[in-house]
Amino acid sequence: MNLRHLRCFIAVAEELHFGRAARRLHIEQSPLSRTIRQIEADLGVPLLNRLPRSVRLTPAVQVFLEEARRVLLAFEQAQTKARAAANQRNTLRIALSGDMGQARLSALLALCREEAPQVGIRIFETPLAQLVTGLRNDLYDAGFALAGEMDAGIVAMPVWRDPLVVALPARHPLLAFKEVPLEEVPSYPLVLCDPQVCEGCSRQRERLLRTVDAQPTVAEYVKTHSLMLALVAAGYGVGFSSAAHLAGCHQADVVVRPLADETASLTTYLLRPEGEIMEPLRQFIDRVERVGRPQGTDQRPM
Repeated sequence: MNLRHLRCFIAVAEELHFGRAARRLHIEQSPLSRTIRQIEADLGVPLLNRLPRSVRLTPAVQVFLEEARRVLLAFEQAQTKARAAANQRNTLRIALSGDMGQARLSALLALCREEAPQVGIRIFETPLAQLVTGLRNDLYDAGFALAGEMDAGIVAMPVWRDPLVVALPARHPLLAFKEVPLEEVPSYPLVLCDPQVCEGCSRQRERLLRTVDAQPTVAEYVKTHSLMLALVAAGYGVGFSSAAHLAGCHQADVVVRPLADETASLTTYLLRPEGEIMEPLRQFIDRVERVGRPQGTDQRPM
């Protein structure tokens, strides 16, 4: 007896008619009748009383019908779980905390589609705390953040390091410098990312500003890179950014200058749970590193 036999029996028991059951199963009536007789022979128990125009169930059939339905349901649930597990293996769940730079993220996703079209990628935007919780609870396979200080259980791998630049209004005293000294920047109002939204970026920025003996004045805290550029263009203050984040951004009346301090940079980390790295994620990390590598070099990012 197999699952096909059970489906045939359930159809006849529910329809109480061989013809209707055969149409429901898309088979001929004769092989259906033979299947039911084979089931009865295997069980050694008559399941149906055959009448000229219909069938009736014997007392034994109700018990067998309930068990047959239970077996089919268990099999279908097993199929669903197996397919879900297979789909999860073929899908990477990647979380983003903060702005990763539109051009670089687009290049990474395009490279993934080109080299591994069979592996789907789902993107989630989430605060840093939720990203870390999601990694611990198997909600995400990996994530990008601008914070590298993690508790045990989470690996933070620096993958992209970008020199910091300053975004200035079209007419501003700091434009006198081709490379702006960091200690000059806090002399002017700043437009900075909101610490609650861009926690990792704020940590790196605060560490940088602590290296100069000045107390910055914050004109505005913003939640998006585009709003920072808009306020800088309007003359509200000076903003920090990087070439990777500015790629593809075109804001009139904003001039970008590098910082004179070559060590001033913004580091992006790839976060993942500790433990074995599955092959799709390993290949994804390799692509992350290649996208962040300067063109024309084979060096790994710092």
